[in-house]
Amino acid sequence: MMKIIKIALMVATLTMAGTAFALELDQAKTQGLVGEQPNGYLGVVKATPEAVQLVSDVNEKRRQAYERIARQNGITLEQVANLAGQKAIEKTSGGEYVKTPDGQWIKK
Repeated sequence: MMKIIKIALMVATLTMAGTAFALELDQAKTQGLVGEQPNGYLGVVKATPEAVQLVSDVNEKRRQAYERIARQNGITLEQVANLAGQKAIEKTSGGEYVKTPDGQWIKK
């Protein structure tokens, strides 16, 4: 149980941590260009070249962080990513997009 709590705290910290793209990411979310997905990765809601590049960059950084957390805790990348996705969706502000488990983008 403590291991799960530790992992959840690490993932929550990761999802709240700023990146080099923080300003662009916040703007892209507010503008409805990108949104959070249950799989722990950012998704493109409205494709623009900038949004696609931002999603690619952010997702690569997330994947690297998820791999590190998974290795440290002896769990799979998918487990970490799914937990991060759940936390990210919970923390998404009203008016921003999230993807439902059935693949639909909705405004939160």
